Amino acid sequence: MSDAITTNEASVEVVSPDGSRRTVRITEWPFVMGRGGETGNHLQLADPLISRQCAAIVSGNGHCHIENRGNRQGIFLNGKKIERHVLEEGDVISFGLEDSYKVIFHTAAPQESIQGILSRIEHLTGGPSSSDGLGKLNLLLEATSLLHSQLPLDSALCSMIDHAISITDADRGLLLEVDSSGSLRVRLARATGGTSLPQENLAPSQTALRQALDKRSSVITEDLNLADLKLQGAQSVVAQRLRAVIAIPLYAMPRASSAQSVVLKAGQLLGVLYLDSRRPAAFSKLDRQILDALSLHAGSILDNARLVERERERQRLEQELSIARSIQQALIPHGFRDFPYFAVSGIHTPCLEVGGDYFDVFPMSEDRTAILIADVSGKGLGAALLTTMLQGALSGMTIGAEPARVFNHINRFLCEHAEVGRYATMFFGILHPGGRLEYFNAGHPSPLLVRGGKVTELYTEGSFPVGLVPEAEYVAKEVDLEPDDTLVLFSDGVTEATDPADQMFGDARLSEVLASHHTAPLDQLQKAVLASIETFIRGASPADDITLLLVRYRAAGQAQTT
Repeated sequence: MSDAITTNEASVEVVSPDGSRRTVRITEWPFVMGRGGETGNHLQLADPLISRQCAAIVSGNGHCHIENRGNRQGIFLNGKKIERHVLEEGDVISFGLEDSYKVIFHTAAPQESIQGILSRIEHLTGGPSSSDGLGKLNLLLEATSLLHSQLPLDSALCSMIDHAISITDADRGLLLEVDSSGSLRVRLARATGGTSLPQENLAPSQTALRQALDKRSSVITEDLNLADLKLQGAQSVVAQRLRAVIAIPLYAMPRASSAQSVVLKAGQLLGVLYLDSRRPAAFSKLDRQILDALSLHAGSILDNARLVERERERQRLEQELSIARSIQQALIPHGFRDFPYFAVSGIHTPCLEVGGDYFDVFPMSEDRTAILIADVSGKGLGAALLTTMLQGALSGMTIGAEPARVFNHINRFLCEHAEVGRYATMFFGILHPGGRLEYFNAGHPSPLLVRGGKVTELYTEGSFPVGLVPEAEYVAKEVDLEPDDTLVLFSDGVTEATDPADQMFGDARLSEVLASHHTAPLDQLQKAVLASIETFIRGASPADDITLLLVRYRAAGQAQTT
Protein backbone atom coordinates (compact mmCIF):
# COMPACT_ATOMS: atom_id res chain seq x y z
CA MET A 1 0.00 0.00 0.00
CA SER A 2 1.40 3.40 -0.97
CA ASP A 3 1.51 6.42 1.27
CA ALA A 4 -0.98 8.25 -0.97
CA ILE A 5 -3.95 6.17 0.04
CA THR A 6 -7.29 7.12 -1.50
CA THR A 7 -10.48 7.33 0.54
CA ASN A 8 -11.78 4.21 -1.16
CA GLU A 9 -8.82 2.05 -0.16
CA ALA A 10 -9.16 1.82 3.62
CA SER A 11 -12.04 1.75 6.06
CA VAL A 12 -12.96 0.42 9.48
CA GLU A 13 -16.00 -1.58 10.45
CA VAL A 14 -17.19 -0.51 13.91
CA VAL A 15 -18.92 -3.17 16.00
CA SER A 16 -20.89 -1.53 18.84
CA PRO A 17 -21.49 -3.21 22.22
CA ASP A 18 -25.08 -3.95 21.15
CA GLY A 19 -23.83 -5.87 18.10
CA SER A 20 -24.78 -3.25 15.49
CA ARG A 21 -22.23 -2.48 12.79
CA ARG A 22 -21.32 0.53 10.68
CA THR A 23 -18.58 1.27 8.20
CA VAL A 24 -16.42 4.41 8.41
CA ARG A 25 -14.07 5.29 5.58
CA ILE A 26 -10.61 6.58 6.43
CA THR A 27 -10.37 9.97 4.75
CA GLU A 28 -7.58 11.60 6.79
CA TRP A 29 -4.25 10.45 8.21
CA PRO A 30 -3.64 9.88 11.03
CA PHE A 31 -7.12 8.46 11.68
CA VAL A 32 -7.68 9.12 15.40
CA MET A 33 -10.08 7.14 17.60
CA GLY A 34 -11.35 7.89 21.09
CA ARG A 35 -14.15 9.07 23.35
CA GLY A 36 -15.84 12.31 22.38
CA GLY A 37 -15.26 14.68 19.49
CA GLU A 38 -13.75 17.69 21.22
CA THR A 39 -10.20 16.32 20.82
CA GLY A 40 -10.45 15.96 17.04
CA ASN A 41 -11.32 12.25 16.88
CA HIS A 42 -12.34 10.95 13.47
CA LEU A 43 -14.03 7.94 15.08
CA GLN A 44 -15.94 8.70 18.28
CA LEU A 45 -16.57 5.77 20.63
CA ALA A 46 -19.28 6.33 23.25
CA ASP A 47 -17.72 4.36 26.09
CA PRO A 48 -16.71 6.30 29.25
CA LEU A 49 -13.94 3.77 29.96
CA ILE A 50 -12.15 4.50 26.68
CA SER A 51 -9.66 7.37 26.75
CA ARG A 52 -10.42 10.63 24.95
CA GLN A 53 -7.66 9.90 22.42
CA CYS A 54 -6.92 6.21 22.64
CA ALA A 55 -5.48 5.07 19.31
CA ALA A 56 -4.68 6.13 15.77
CA ILE A 57 -4.25 4.45 12.39
CA VAL A 58 -1.29 5.96 10.55
CA SER A 59 0.07 5.45 7.05
CA GLY A 60 3.73 5.19 6.14
CA ASN A 61 6.34 3.07 4.35
CA GLY A 62 3.69 1.43 2.23
CA HIS A 63 1.71 0.11 5.22
CA CYS A 64 -0.95 1.12 7.70
CA HIS A 65 -0.14 0.88 11.41
CA ILE A 66 -2.22 0.96 14.57
CA GLU A 67 -0.59 2.74 17.49
CA ASN A 68 -1.58 3.30 21.12
CA ARG A 69 -2.19 6.97 21.91
CA GLY A 70 -2.61 6.54 25.66
CA ASN A 71 -5.62 4.30 26.23
CA ARG A 72 -5.73 3.38 29.94
CA GLN A 73 -6.40 -0.32 29.30
CA GLY A 74 -4.04 -0.54 26.33
CA ILE A 75 -4.69 -1.38 22.68
CA PHE A 76 -5.16 -4.97 21.51
CA LEU A 77 -4.75 -6.34 18.00
CA ASN A 78 -6.44 -9.70 17.44
CA GLY A 79 -6.41 -10.18 21.23
CA LYS A 80 -2.71 -9.33 21.70
CA LYS A 81 -1.64 -6.14 23.48
CA ILE A 82 0.50 -3.87 21.28
CA GLU A 83 1.93 -0.37 21.20
CA ARG A 84 2.36 -0.16 17.41
CA HIS A 85 1.79 -2.80 14.75
CA VAL A 86 1.25 -3.21 11.01
CA LEU A 87 -2.42 -3.66 10.05
CA GLU A 88 -3.67 -6.27 7.62
CA GLU A 89 -7.09 -6.93 6.12
CA GLY A 90 -9.56 -8.15 8.75
CA ASP A 91 -7.44 -7.27 11.81
CA VAL A 92 -9.58 -6.67 14.93
CA ILE A 93 -8.68 -3.72 17.18
CA SER A 94 -10.05 -3.73 20.75
CA PHE A 95 -9.53 -1.65 23.87
CA GLY A 96 -9.06 -4.10 26.74
CA LEU A 97 -12.69 -3.89 27.88
CA GLU A 98 -15.48 -6.44 28.00
CA ASP A 99 -18.68 -5.53 26.11
CA SER A 100 -17.07 -2.53 24.43
CA TYR A 101 -16.35 -1.51 20.86
CA LYS A 102 -14.34 -3.52 18.34
CA VAL A 103 -12.89 -2.00 15.19
CA ILE A 104 -12.19 -4.19 12.14
CA PHE A 105 -9.67 -2.84 9.63
CA HIS A 106 -10.36 -3.22 5.90
CA THR A 107 -8.04 -2.30 3.04
CA ALA A 108 -7.91 -2.86 -0.71
CA ALA A 109 -5.37 -5.66 -0.52
CA PRO A 110 -4.56 -7.42 -3.82
CA GLN A 111 -7.44 -9.72 -4.58
CA GLU A 112 -7.29 -13.08 -6.19
CA SER A 113 -7.76 -12.66 -9.92
CA ILE A 114 -11.23 -13.11 -11.37
CA GLN A 115 -9.81 -15.76 -13.68
CA GLY A 116 -8.60 -17.71 -10.63
CA ILE A 117 -12.04 -17.56 -9.02
CA LEU A 118 -13.59 -18.62 -12.32
CA SER A 119 -11.25 -21.58 -12.53
CA ARG A 120 -12.29 -22.75 -9.06
CA ILE A 121 -15.98 -22.49 -9.99
CA GLU A 122 -15.36 -24.40 -13.24
CA HIS A 123 -13.58 -27.12 -11.27
CA LEU A 124 -16.65 -27.50 -9.05
CA THR A 125 -19.18 -27.41 -11.87
CA GLY A 126 -17.24 -29.16 -14.59
CA GLY A 127 -18.04 -26.31 -16.97
CA PRO A 128 -15.59 -24.96 -19.56
CA SER A 129 -13.91 -21.59 -19.15
CA SER A 130 -15.29 -18.87 -21.40
CA SER A 131 -14.98 -15.14 -21.83
CA ASP A 132 -18.77 -14.91 -21.41
CA GLY A 133 -18.56 -16.64 -18.03
CA LEU A 134 -15.70 -14.38 -17.03
CA GLY A 135 -17.74 -11.31 -17.92
CA LYS A 136 -20.74 -12.53 -15.94
CA LEU A 137 -18.62 -13.32 -12.93
CA ASN A 138 -17.17 -9.82 -13.14
CA LEU A 139 -20.72 -8.46 -13.11
CA LEU A 140 -21.44 -10.51 -10.00
CA LEU A 141 -18.39 -9.10 -8.23
CA GLU A 142 -19.45 -5.57 -9.18
CA ALA A 143 -22.94 -6.26 -7.81
CA THR A 144 -21.44 -7.59 -4.58
CA SER A 145 -19.41 -4.37 -4.20
CA LEU A 146 -22.71 -2.52 -3.78
CA LEU A 147 -22.76 -3.92 -0.24
CA HIS A 148 -20.20 -1.27 0.73
CA SER A 149 -21.41 1.55 -1.53
CA GLN A 150 -22.65 4.90 -0.29
CA LEU A 151 -25.13 5.27 -3.15
CA PRO A 152 -28.67 6.47 -2.41
CA LEU A 153 -31.06 3.58 -1.83
CA ASP A 154 -32.80 3.63 -5.22
CA SER A 155 -29.50 4.04 -7.09
CA ALA A 156 -28.01 1.00 -5.35
CA LEU A 157 -31.12 -1.06 -6.05
CA CYS A 158 -31.30 0.00 -9.71
CA SER A 159 -27.65 -1.00 -10.16
CA MET A 160 -28.37 -4.36 -8.52
CA ILE A 161 -31.28 -5.03 -10.90
CA ASP A 162 -29.24 -3.92 -13.94
CA HIS A 163 -26.45 -6.33 -12.98
CA ALA A 164 -28.97 -9.15 -12.57
CA ILE A 165 -30.45 -8.46 -16.03
CA SER A 166 -26.95 -8.49 -17.58
CA ILE A 167 -26.00 -11.74 -15.84
CA THR A 168 -29.21 -13.56 -16.85
CA ASP A 169 -29.74 -11.90 -20.25
CA ALA A 170 -33.35 -11.22 -19.19
CA ASP A 171 -35.67 -8.72 -20.88
CA ARG A 172 -36.72 -7.00 -17.68
CA GLY A 173 -36.14 -7.07 -13.93
CA LEU A 174 -38.40 -6.03 -11.07
CA LEU A 175 -37.73 -5.47 -7.40
CA LEU A 176 -40.79 -6.25 -5.30
CA GLU A 177 -40.71 -5.03 -1.70
CA VAL A 178 -42.76 -6.14 1.30
CA ASP A 179 -45.06 -3.31 2.42
CA SER A 180 -46.46 -2.67 5.90
CA SER A 181 -49.34 -5.11 5.31
CA GLY A 182 -46.97 -7.93 4.29
CA SER A 183 -47.93 -7.80 0.59
CA LEU A 184 -45.46 -7.53 -2.28
CA ARG A 185 -45.47 -4.32 -4.30
CA VAL A 186 -43.26 -3.30 -7.22
CA ARG A 187 -40.69 -0.77 -6.10
CA LEU A 188 -38.43 -0.61 -9.17
CA ALA A 189 -38.72 -1.92 -12.72
CA ARG A 190 -35.85 -1.95 -15.22
CA ALA A 191 -35.31 -3.09 -18.81
CA THR A 192 -32.17 -4.02 -20.73
CA GLY A 193 -29.80 -1.12 -21.28
CA GLY A 194 -30.40 0.32 -17.80
CA THR A 195 -33.73 1.96 -18.64
CA SER A 196 -36.63 2.34 -16.22
CA LEU A 197 -40.05 0.84 -16.90
CA PRO A 198 -43.38 2.38 -15.85
CA GLN A 199 -44.89 0.39 -13.01
CA GLU A 200 -48.34 0.16 -14.63
CA ASN A 201 -49.33 -3.20 -16.16
CA LEU A 202 -46.08 -4.98 -15.28
CA ALA A 203 -47.87 -8.18 -14.16
CA PRO A 204 -45.05 -10.41 -12.85
CA SER A 205 -45.91 -14.10 -12.66
CA GLN A 206 -47.75 -14.53 -9.35
CA THR A 207 -47.38 -18.30 -9.67
CA ALA A 208 -43.58 -18.04 -9.83
CA LEU A 209 -43.57 -15.60 -6.89
CA ARG A 210 -45.71 -17.92 -4.77
CA GLN A 211 -43.52 -20.91 -5.60
CA ALA A 212 -40.36 -18.99 -4.61
CA LEU A 213 -41.90 -17.86 -1.31
CA ASP A 214 -43.34 -21.30 -0.51
CA LYS A 215 -40.00 -22.99 -1.22
CA ARG A 216 -38.01 -20.12 0.38
CA SER A 217 -35.56 -20.50 -2.49
CA SER A 218 -35.06 -19.26 -6.04
CA VAL A 219 -37.31 -20.36 -8.89
CA ILE A 220 -35.20 -20.52 -12.08
CA THR A 221 -36.97 -21.68 -15.25
CA GLU A 222 -34.94 -21.77 -18.46
CA ASP A 223 -37.84 -22.72 -20.73
CA LEU A 224 -41.44 -22.55 -19.54
CA ASN A 225 -42.42 -25.10 -22.18
CA LEU A 226 -40.49 -27.64 -20.09
CA ALA A 227 -41.68 -26.35 -16.70
CA ASP A 228 -44.44 -27.78 -14.54
CA LEU A 229 -47.99 -27.40 -15.82
CA LYS A 230 -48.99 -24.94 -13.08
CA LEU A 231 -46.30 -22.49 -14.16
CA GLN A 232 -46.92 -23.10 -17.88
CA GLY A 233 -50.62 -22.32 -17.55
CA ALA A 234 -50.27 -19.22 -15.38
CA GLN A 235 -52.37 -16.40 -16.81
CA SER A 236 -49.59 -13.77 -16.81
CA VAL A 237 -47.16 -16.22 -18.44
CA VAL A 238 -49.59 -17.01 -21.27
CA ALA A 239 -50.72 -13.40 -21.77
CA GLN A 240 -47.18 -12.05 -21.98
CA ARG A 241 -45.78 -15.05 -23.95
CA LEU A 242 -43.01 -15.52 -21.39
CA ARG A 243 -40.45 -18.29 -21.95
CA ALA A 244 -38.08 -17.81 -18.96
CA VAL A 245 -38.77 -16.68 -15.39
CA ILE A 246 -36.51 -16.14 -12.37
CA ALA A 247 -37.81 -15.28 -8.87
CA ILE A 248 -35.26 -14.81 -6.09
CA PRO A 249 -36.64 -14.21 -2.57
CA LEU A 250 -34.53 -11.78 -0.53
CA TYR A 251 -34.18 -12.36 3.22
CA ALA A 252 -32.61 -10.25 5.96
CA MET A 253 -29.42 -11.20 7.72
CA PRO A 254 -29.44 -10.97 11.57
CA ARG A 255 -28.34 -7.46 12.41
CA ALA A 256 -29.39 -4.49 14.55
CA SER A 257 -29.90 -0.83 13.73
CA SER A 258 -28.89 1.05 16.88
CA ALA A 259 -30.14 4.32 15.48
CA GLN A 260 -33.72 3.11 15.42
CA SER A 261 -33.44 0.19 17.83
CA VAL A 262 -34.79 -2.14 15.11
CA VAL A 263 -33.66 -5.74 15.08
CA LEU A 264 -34.35 -7.68 11.88
CA LYS A 265 -34.83 -11.38 12.46
CA ALA A 266 -32.77 -13.76 10.38
CA GLY A 267 -34.93 -15.03 7.53
CA GLN A 268 -37.33 -12.08 7.56
CA LEU A 269 -38.60 -11.52 4.01
CA LEU A 270 -37.47 -8.21 2.49
CA GLY A 271 -38.74 -8.69 -1.05
CA VAL A 272 -38.27 -10.59 -4.32
CA LEU A 273 -35.96 -10.01 -7.29
CA TYR A 274 -37.94 -11.04 -10.38
CA LEU A 275 -36.67 -11.39 -13.96
CA ASP A 276 -38.32 -12.75 -17.09
CA SER A 277 -37.80 -13.04 -20.83
CA ARG A 278 -39.76 -13.92 -23.96
CA ARG A 279 -36.80 -16.00 -25.11
CA PRO A 280 -35.74 -19.32 -23.64
CA ALA A 281 -32.62 -18.88 -21.51
CA ALA A 282 -29.79 -21.33 -21.99
CA PHE A 283 -28.20 -21.20 -18.56
CA SER A 284 -24.98 -23.11 -18.26
CA LYS A 285 -23.94 -24.72 -14.98
CA LEU A 286 -21.58 -21.80 -14.46
CA ASP A 287 -24.38 -19.28 -15.08
CA ARG A 288 -26.57 -21.03 -12.54
CA GLN A 289 -23.83 -20.91 -9.92
CA ILE A 290 -23.31 -17.19 -10.56
CA LEU A 291 -27.06 -16.65 -10.26
CA ASP A 292 -27.19 -18.62 -7.00
CA ALA A 293 -24.37 -16.45 -5.67
CA LEU A 294 -26.31 -13.34 -6.70
CA SER A 295 -29.34 -14.57 -4.76
CA LEU A 296 -27.18 -14.84 -1.63
CA HIS A 297 -25.87 -11.28 -1.96
CA ALA A 298 -28.99 -9.50 -3.23
CA GLY A 299 -30.77 -9.63 0.14
CA SER A 300 -27.70 -8.20 1.87
CA ILE A 301 -27.50 -5.42 -0.73
CA LEU A 302 -31.13 -4.47 -0.14
CA ASP A 303 -30.75 -4.73 3.64
CA ASN A 304 -27.56 -2.67 3.65
CA ALA A 305 -29.01 -0.01 1.37
CA ARG A 306 -32.11 0.30 3.55
CA LEU A 307 -29.97 0.73 6.68
CA VAL A 308 -27.93 3.44 4.96
CA GLU A 309 -31.16 5.21 3.97
CA ARG A 310 -32.48 4.94 7.54
CA GLU A 311 -29.27 6.48 8.86
CA ARG A 312 -29.50 9.36 6.38
CA GLU A 313 -33.13 9.92 7.34
CA ARG A 314 -32.13 9.93 11.02
CA GLN A 315 -29.47 12.55 10.33
CA ARG A 316 -31.97 14.67 8.36
CA LEU A 317 -34.48 14.53 11.22
CA GLU A 318 -31.76 15.46 13.73
CA GLN A 319 -30.89 18.49 11.62
CA GLU A 320 -34.55 19.54 11.42
CA LEU A 321 -34.94 19.09 15.18
CA SER A 322 -31.87 21.24 15.73
CA ILE A 323 -33.44 23.99 13.60
CA ALA A 324 -36.73 23.63 15.51
CA ARG A 325 -34.84 23.92 18.81
CA SER A 326 -33.10 27.11 17.63
CA ILE A 327 -36.45 28.63 16.61
CA GLN A 328 -38.12 27.67 19.89
CA GLN A 329 -35.25 29.02 21.99
CA ALA A 330 -35.33 32.26 20.00
CA LEU A 331 -39.05 32.71 20.85
CA ILE A 332 -38.45 32.29 24.58
CA PRO A 333 -37.35 35.55 26.31
CA HIS A 334 -33.61 35.90 26.93
CA GLY A 335 -32.64 38.93 28.94
CA PHE A 336 -35.71 40.81 30.11
CA ARG A 337 -36.28 44.54 29.58
CA ASP A 338 -36.37 46.78 32.64
CA PHE A 339 -39.77 47.04 34.31
CA PRO A 340 -40.31 49.96 36.75
CA TYR A 341 -42.25 48.00 39.35
CA PHE A 342 -40.94 44.40 39.27
CA ALA A 343 -37.90 42.27 38.52
CA VAL A 344 -38.02 39.04 36.55
CA SER A 345 -35.80 36.04 35.75
CA GLY A 346 -36.58 32.79 33.94
CA ILE A 347 -35.15 29.65 32.33
CA HIS A 348 -36.47 26.84 30.13
CA THR A 349 -34.56 23.55 29.72
CA PRO A 350 -36.25 20.95 27.46
CA CYS A 351 -35.56 17.28 28.20
CA LEU A 352 -35.53 16.53 24.45
CA GLU A 353 -34.35 18.58 21.46
CA VAL A 354 -37.52 20.66 21.66
CA GLY A 355 -39.92 21.03 24.56
CA GLY A 356 -43.57 21.52 25.43
CA ASP A 357 -43.05 24.27 28.05
CA TYR A 358 -42.70 27.98 27.52
CA PHE A 359 -42.98 31.25 29.41
CA ASP A 360 -43.30 34.88 28.42
CA VAL A 361 -43.41 38.37 29.90
CA PHE A 362 -44.70 41.22 27.74
CA PRO A 363 -46.35 44.65 28.23
CA MET A 364 -50.06 44.83 27.43
CA SER A 365 -50.21 48.59 27.99
CA GLU A 366 -48.30 51.23 29.94
CA ASP A 367 -49.73 50.04 33.26
CA ARG A 368 -50.30 46.32 32.65
CA THR A 369 -47.74 43.55 32.09
CA ALA A 370 -48.56 39.95 31.13
CA ILE A 371 -46.78 37.08 32.92
CA LEU A 372 -47.47 33.54 31.74
CA ILE A 373 -46.22 29.97 31.83
CA ALA A 374 -47.61 27.00 29.88
CA ASP A 375 -47.04 23.25 29.70
CA VAL A 376 -48.38 21.26 26.71
CA SER A 377 -49.15 17.59 27.21
CA GLY A 378 -46.54 15.25 25.77
CA LYS A 379 -43.03 16.04 24.64
CA GLY A 380 -41.01 16.55 21.50
CA LEU A 381 -41.88 18.19 18.21
CA GLY A 382 -45.68 17.84 18.50
CA ALA A 383 -45.75 19.61 21.85
CA ALA A 384 -43.34 22.28 20.58
CA LEU A 385 -45.63 23.06 17.61
CA LEU A 386 -48.57 23.64 19.95
CA THR A 387 -46.56 25.87 22.30
CA THR A 388 -45.65 28.06 19.32
CA MET A 389 -49.33 28.31 18.35
CA LEU A 390 -50.33 29.21 21.92
CA GLN A 391 -47.61 31.83 22.15
CA GLY A 392 -48.85 33.49 18.97
CA ALA A 393 -52.49 33.40 20.11
CA LEU A 394 -51.75 34.84 23.56
CA SER A 395 -49.56 37.58 22.13
CA GLY A 396 -52.76 38.96 20.60
CA MET A 397 -53.52 40.49 23.97
CA THR A 398 -50.91 43.16 23.22
CA ILE A 399 -53.35 44.70 20.72
CA GLY A 400 -56.20 44.88 23.20
CA ALA A 401 -57.83 41.43 23.09
CA GLU A 402 -59.59 40.61 26.35
CA PRO A 403 -57.73 37.79 28.19
CA ALA A 404 -60.86 35.86 29.20
CA ARG A 405 -62.13 35.82 25.60
CA VAL A 406 -58.73 34.68 24.33
CA PHE A 407 -58.55 31.83 26.85
CA ASN A 408 -62.07 30.64 26.09
CA HIS A 409 -61.45 30.87 22.33
CA ILE A 410 -58.23 28.82 22.57
CA ASN A 411 -60.02 26.19 24.65
CA ARG A 412 -62.88 25.81 22.15
CA PHE A 413 -60.46 25.78 19.20
CA LEU A 414 -58.39 22.92 20.65
CA CYS A 415 -61.50 20.96 21.68
CA GLU A 416 -62.93 21.30 18.16
CA HIS A 417 -59.68 19.89 16.78
CA ALA A 418 -59.54 16.83 18.99
CA GLU A 419 -57.43 15.04 16.41
CA VAL A 420 -54.52 17.17 17.62
CA GLY A 421 -54.63 15.05 20.77
CA ARG A 422 -53.02 17.73 22.96
CA TYR A 423 -54.04 20.03 25.77
CA ALA A 424 -52.14 22.61 27.81
CA THR A 425 -52.02 23.82 31.40
CA MET A 426 -51.42 27.55 31.75
CA PHE A 427 -51.13 30.32 34.29
CA PHE A 428 -51.66 33.82 32.92
CA GLY A 429 -51.27 36.88 35.13
CA ILE A 430 -51.62 40.64 34.57
CA LEU A 431 -49.53 42.70 36.99
CA HIS A 432 -50.43 46.35 37.71
CA PRO A 433 -48.01 48.94 39.14
CA GLY A 434 -49.95 49.09 42.40
CA GLY A 435 -49.38 45.36 43.00
CA ARG A 436 -52.78 44.06 41.84
CA LEU A 437 -52.40 40.72 40.04
CA GLU A 438 -55.26 39.48 37.88
CA TYR A 439 -54.77 35.86 36.91
CA PHE A 440 -56.31 32.98 34.96
CA ASN A 441 -55.68 29.42 36.07
CA ALA A 442 -55.98 26.72 33.40
CA GLY A 443 -55.06 23.58 35.33
CA HIS A 444 -51.44 24.63 35.93
CA PRO A 445 -49.63 23.95 39.23
CA SER A 446 -50.22 26.90 41.55
CA PRO A 447 -47.43 29.48 41.57
CA LEU A 448 -45.78 29.89 44.97
CA LEU A 449 -45.84 33.22 46.73
CA VAL A 450 -42.74 33.99 48.82
CA ARG A 451 -43.50 36.72 51.38
CA GLY A 452 -41.13 37.50 54.24
CA GLY A 453 -39.55 34.04 54.16
CA LYS A 454 -42.91 32.25 54.17
CA VAL A 455 -43.97 30.22 51.13
CA THR A 456 -47.65 29.71 50.27
CA GLU A 457 -49.65 28.62 47.22
CA LEU A 458 -51.39 31.35 45.27
CA TYR A 459 -54.53 29.22 44.89
CA THR A 460 -55.76 25.76 45.87
CA GLU A 461 -58.89 25.36 43.76
CA GLY A 462 -58.69 23.24 40.61
CA SER A 463 -59.45 24.18 36.99
CA PHE A 464 -59.39 22.60 33.53
CA PRO A 465 -56.48 22.73 31.08
CA VAL A 466 -57.29 24.39 27.75
CA GLY A 467 -58.27 21.91 25.07
CA LEU A 468 -59.76 19.35 27.45
CA VAL A 469 -63.36 20.39 28.31
CA PRO A 470 -65.33 22.36 25.66
CA GLU A 471 -67.71 23.83 28.25
CA ALA A 472 -64.95 25.21 30.50
CA GLU A 473 -65.11 28.95 31.15
CA TYR A 474 -62.11 30.91 32.39
CA VAL A 475 -62.71 33.85 34.74
CA ALA A 476 -60.08 36.20 36.16
CA LYS A 477 -59.30 36.26 39.88
CA GLU A 478 -57.25 38.80 41.82
CA VAL A 479 -54.62 39.00 44.54
CA ASP A 480 -52.63 41.98 45.87
CA LEU A 481 -48.85 41.70 46.01
CA GLU A 482 -46.76 43.53 48.57
CA PRO A 483 -43.31 45.04 48.00
CA ASP A 484 -40.57 42.35 47.84
CA ASP A 485 -43.12 39.56 47.29
CA THR A 486 -41.70 36.94 44.92
CA LEU A 487 -44.00 34.97 42.64
CA VAL A 488 -42.51 31.61 41.58
CA LEU A 489 -44.03 30.06 38.43
CA PHE A 490 -42.84 26.59 37.42
CA SER A 491 -43.74 23.56 35.31
CA ASP A 492 -44.30 20.14 36.84
CA GLY A 493 -40.87 19.13 35.53
CA VAL A 494 -39.46 21.00 38.54
CA THR A 495 -41.40 19.28 41.33
CA GLU A 496 -41.59 15.92 39.53
CA ALA A 497 -37.86 15.65 38.83
CA THR A 498 -36.85 12.19 40.10
CA ASP A 499 -33.70 10.73 41.56
CA PRO A 500 -32.34 7.26 40.62
CA ALA A 501 -34.72 5.71 43.21
CA ASP A 502 -37.73 7.36 41.48
CA GLN A 503 -38.34 9.73 44.41
CA MET A 504 -39.73 13.12 43.33
CA PHE A 505 -38.20 16.48 44.22
CA GLY A 506 -41.63 17.65 45.39
CA ASP A 507 -43.25 20.89 46.56
CA ALA A 508 -41.75 20.70 50.05
CA ARG A 509 -38.12 20.72 48.81
CA LEU A 510 -38.88 23.56 46.42
CA SER A 511 -40.50 25.61 49.20
CA GLU A 512 -37.54 24.95 51.49
CA VAL A 513 -35.05 26.28 48.92
CA LEU A 514 -37.21 29.36 48.24
CA ALA A 515 -37.60 30.14 51.93
CA SER A 516 -33.89 29.82 52.70
CA HIS A 517 -32.92 32.13 49.80
CA HIS A 518 -35.88 34.52 49.86
CA THR A 519 -33.70 37.64 50.16
CA ALA A 520 -31.29 36.65 47.40
CA PRO A 521 -31.38 38.44 44.02
CA LEU A 522 -33.56 36.62 41.51
CA ASP A 523 -30.70 35.25 39.44
CA GLN A 524 -29.11 33.73 42.56
CA LEU A 525 -32.48 32.37 43.72
CA GLN A 526 -32.94 30.73 40.32
CA LYS A 527 -29.47 29.18 40.46
CA ALA A 528 -30.18 27.86 43.97
CA VAL A 529 -33.36 26.10 42.81
CA LEU A 530 -31.65 24.54 39.79
CA ALA A 531 -28.63 23.47 41.86
CA SER A 532 -30.92 21.83 44.43
CA ILE A 533 -32.71 19.88 41.67
CA GLU A 534 -29.38 18.84 40.13
CA THR A 535 -28.09 17.63 43.49
CA PHE A 536 -31.31 15.73 44.18
CA ILE A 537 -31.50 13.80 40.85
CA ARG A 538 -27.82 12.78 41.17
CA GLY A 539 -27.09 12.64 37.46
CA ALA A 540 -30.39 11.04 36.38
CA SER A 541 -31.70 12.27 33.03
CA PRO A 542 -34.70 14.63 33.38
CA ALA A 543 -37.93 12.99 32.25
CA ASP A 544 -39.71 16.30 31.63
CA ASP A 545 -38.96 19.88 30.64
CA ILE A 546 -37.83 22.16 33.48
CA THR A 547 -39.20 25.69 33.32
CA LEU A 548 -38.90 28.33 36.03
CA LEU A 549 -40.10 31.96 36.03
CA LEU A 550 -39.47 34.30 39.02
CA VAL A 551 -41.20 37.66 39.43
CA ARG A 552 -40.40 40.01 42.34
CA TYR A 553 -42.75 42.94 42.89
CA ARG A 554 -41.37 46.36 43.80
CA ALA A 555 -43.29 49.38 44.96
CA ALA A 556 -44.67 51.41 42.07
CA GLY A 557 -41.99 53.62 40.54
CA GLN A 558 -39.15 51.95 42.47
CA ALA A 559 -36.09 51.08 40.36
CA GLN A 560 -35.34 47.40 40.00
CA THR A 561 -32.33 45.27 39.15
CA THR A 562 -32.61 41.84 37.57
